[in-house]
Amino acid sequence: MEVPVYNMSGEEVSNVELPADIFEAKINRDLMHQSLVRQLANKRLGTHKAKGRSEVNRSTKKIYRQKGTGNARHGSRRAPIFVGGGVAHGPLPRSYEKKMPRKMRRAALRSALSVKAGNGDIVVLDEISMDVPKTKEMVAVMNRLVAGESTLLLLAERDKNVELSARNLPDLKALRATYLNIRDLLGYNKIVMPLAALDVINSFLSSEDFFDDFEDAEEEE
Repeated sequence: MEVPVYNMSGEEVSNVELPADIFEAKINRDLMHQSLVRQLANKRLGTHKAKGRSEVNRSTKKIYRQKGTGNARHGSRRAPIFVGGGVAHGPLPRSYEKKMPRKMRRAALRSALSVKAGNGDIVVLDEISMDVPKTKEMVAVMNRLVAGESTLLLLAERDKNVELSARNLPDLKALRATYLNIRDLLGYNKIVMPLAALDVINSFLSSEDFFDDFEDAEEEE
């Protein structure tokens, strides 16, 4: 798939061929959904905690005599039926972590990138750089390229000036290409990437490199 390459002024300067094994891969929506659910689940802290009847700070004294009151027999205010008592079957700290093989995770990324490329939502830049952090300049660049759409800006490496320029914009996120993930791919309408970031993505998502990595992982296991 051939797409135009733009400069920061929004002018078309050349063309580039997107790797077919990454941007024209077979689309597996179930795999993308599984990968997204995994990422969201792994983000949960799981620190929720409710006190049971053995943990609440209330007296253990029998609240009233056993017989003759006409009430049900009770021995403690800690029982779950009383206000201030323990919680029955309440939440306890736990891990929500879900495991997913690297082969499947990367296949999900290729599916998401293929969807974006098929919809024309990938914009390639020759390069992006700024001398100083300037949010106003970043807004102007993005308006020229994507006309105000929510955008994921992929960077080949850390660029403090570019990242700071994008940080205060609610519809723009600057992300290093090595941290590419399914939630951000699906959460933004447009993907803007310099040619250097495209090379980074190609280096770890291309089929040959991927299968080599997967075979190494299997041998280690």
